[in-house]
Amino acid sequence: MTRTETTQAPARATLILATLILVAAVANLNLSVANVALPDIGRAFDASQTQLNLVAVAYSLGLAASVLYLGALGDRYGRKQMLVLGMALSLPASAIAGFAGNFEILFLARVLGGVSAGLAFPTTLAIITALWSGPPRTKAIALWSALGGAISSLGPIVSGALLEHFHWGSVFLVTLPLAALALVAAILWVPAHVNETTDPVDNLGGIISVVFIAALILAINFAPVDGAGALAVGLGLIALAAGAAFFLQQRRAAHPLFDLHVAARPTFWVAAVGGVIVFGALMGAMFIGQQFLQNVLGYSTLAAGSAIIPAAVAMVVVAPRSAKLVESHGARFTLLLGYLFVVLGLVVALVWWDEDATFWWVALAYAFVGIGVGFAGTPASRSLTGSVPVSRAGMASGTSDLQRDLGGAIMQSILGAVLTAGYAKSLSATIASSPDSSQITPETQAALTKSYSSAEVLAERYPQYAEQIIAAARNAFLDGDDRAYLAAILVVCAGAVVVFFFYPHREKEKRLLAEYATDRAQ
Repeated sequence: MTRTETTQAPARATLILATLILVAAVANLNLSVANVALPDIGRAFDASQTQLNLVAVAYSLGLAASVLYLGALGDRYGRKQMLVLGMALSLPASAIAGFAGNFEILFLARVLGGVSAGLAFPTTLAIITALWSGPPRTKAIALWSALGGAISSLGPIVSGALLEHFHWGSVFLVTLPLAALALVAAILWVPAHVNETTDPVDNLGGIISVVFIAALILAINFAPVDGAGALAVGLGLIALAAGAAFFLQQRRAAHPLFDLHVAARPTFWVAAVGGVIVFGALMGAMFIGQQFLQNVLGYSTLAAGSAIIPAAVAMVVVAPRSAKLVESHGARFTLLLGYLFVVLGLVVALVWWDEDATFWWVALAYAFVGIGVGFAGTPASRSLTGSVPVSRAGMASGTSDLQRDLGGAIMQSILGAVLTAGYAKSLSATIASSPDSSQITPETQAALTKSYSSAEVLAERYPQYAEQIIAAARNAFLDGDDRAYLAAILVVCAGAVVVFFFYPHREKEKRLLAEYATDRAQ
């Protein structure tokens, strides 16, 4: 027998939701601010493409690796405490990144920032799940999803404006006042304890999950690096072993971190996979796109950052309609509609983004991707939270955050690896076919194939060859990013197939969610 879920919203709902969105804004801004600064960081540190990939992915790495474990700790020991601690930790993490003197310190500071977001970010959706129910919950999640995604997309604009006048480190300092405001608001307005569990936390499972996700992401990033094959294979084996150990631990644990029974529900696992892919596509498009706009089209940092505006506007406009579509047509239809627009955006980037591309092609691609994420974000998050008991809201919110951050980390890592390999292969072929190839030393070739930024540094050292160096690097970058967008299209299409065949149709979805609602009421 099933029972209809009640409809409710908390007292001071507007202040609480605004605080949670502000916390999410800090995490989302920090997630995206690095992309526009990558060319400047590359020149400052003479960084390889792999190092730039790691700078871009480091925040997602820290967040994705920790979010499940920290979400469970929040379920047990207090979500408000985790929220406050995360915002407090984000202050030194951002400051260290802003003043980092080398790549290693910057990478570690970004990872620490991701962990601080892992403390705070899963709490936001967990509190929404605990305090709201029925259609008000869907609307609250739609606002949380839309504004969070839009703020993430606006991060590059803020970064671009700062880089016009300040050092690259300024992009990491911009969230400091927002984090301080979010910290105060969380202390004042967020309820201290709401439907939290007294079950013990699976600490072993949490530690294994951190190792699994971190090793997986790092393995993907090091896979295309010459001379790093053994490291990539070793990390891959660690990820495989940790993944198997995590699965076994969750089966045997009395109070598992990740309830495999709940995770097996089609409204949960298909939504999780769908979210990983669609949010990953957004982060991947922004990651590759920002480098394309500056390296190939010669956009200023502000112009490159502002090119994201169509995606941000599209997400804000579409997300409320997404909530209505979920209620009227079901999550499956809305997810697939989102996937269609994401693929359209990636196809535009693949076919029309070349060295002669006009702004309108750039805007169209970003708008399509933004529409897709606006449609798909709400059903992905709503299906997760609707499939679990409120006492396990941290698992749902952790998975919801994980789908964004693991999706972003994996897609950025995959696209970065494809870009790195494609760039190096194309430039090596250009050098080999050059009539002057015998005069190019191995050291020079290594510098040229290292990254576009490294080629720019080399061009400055040898101004008499600058035009040829930059032209070759630009063509190689285009070859690499074409391969990256093609890879992204294939991944998104594979995700659409999973949603089409495995996510329940609307009537079955309603029946299943009604059954799961009885779990939340017990």
